[in-house]
Amino acid sequence: MKKAIILLGIILFGMAPMIQAAKVIFNEITEQDANKSEWRQLFNGKDLTGWKHVGPGSQYVEDGMIKSHGGMGLLYWTAEKFSNCILKVVFRMEKTNSNSGVFIRIPIEPYEEWMPVYYGYEVQIDNQPELSDEDDYHYTGMLYSLTKPLAKTGKPGPEWNTMEITLDGLRTIVYLNGVKVTDFKEGDPVPERKFSFEPYHGPRPESGYFGLQNHGDSDVVYFKEVAVKPLQEKGKK
Repeated sequence: MKKAIILLGIILFGMAPMIQAAKVIFNEITEQDANKSEWRQLFNGKDLTGWKHVGPGSQYVEDGMIKSHGGMGLLYWTAEKFSNCILKVVFRMEKTNSNSGVFIRIPIEPYEEWMPVYYGYEVQIDNQPELSDEDDYHYTGMLYSLTKPLAKTGKPGPEWNTMEITLDGLRTIVYLNGVKVTDFKEGDPVPERKFSFEPYHGPRPESGYFGLQNHGDSDVVYFKEVAVKPLQEKGKK
């Protein structure tokens, strides 16, 4: 019995490094899985590190928010293209109603302000499009001029809005303040272009650049959070 206990101790002692290594690996895997479900902040609340502005006007940071002056221009994230993810943007309008947009699926790095308008998708910010002789296809949360609202849940200034944009392959889903307002898949029917400034119809890439519009002096929207997280694999919780 004594020999058996000694032998067992020797075996366990020899296995200790392996057990420790297994714990380390397990903890790392667990931490990685946890990180996949967490939001990664693209805006640090202090400056525009990682961002670049193209077109007229400018965007800057003040009071922990991205603010703008003039336009029309675009502030875009330079580090990467986005696909199969959820983009979260928390914003509010300076006035009761202000105009802006969140741009997705921009095929190449934008070099001027109109290229994203025509060749990407704009998720619109505008609760009163009728003031510009536009219709529901131009309402907050819509793929600008392409989709009609499943619901109208935009909050006027100075209330905060949370927009979550899901890029799932060629499908784009938008939740505005917790309610699904857009569900569009490449190839779905869309209306004819009404204005020359509307996007060209046609396929958009699964992966593209992402940006925030500054529309003009009379249309200012503040952004206090811009974040992303990978889209959860189907079948996993």
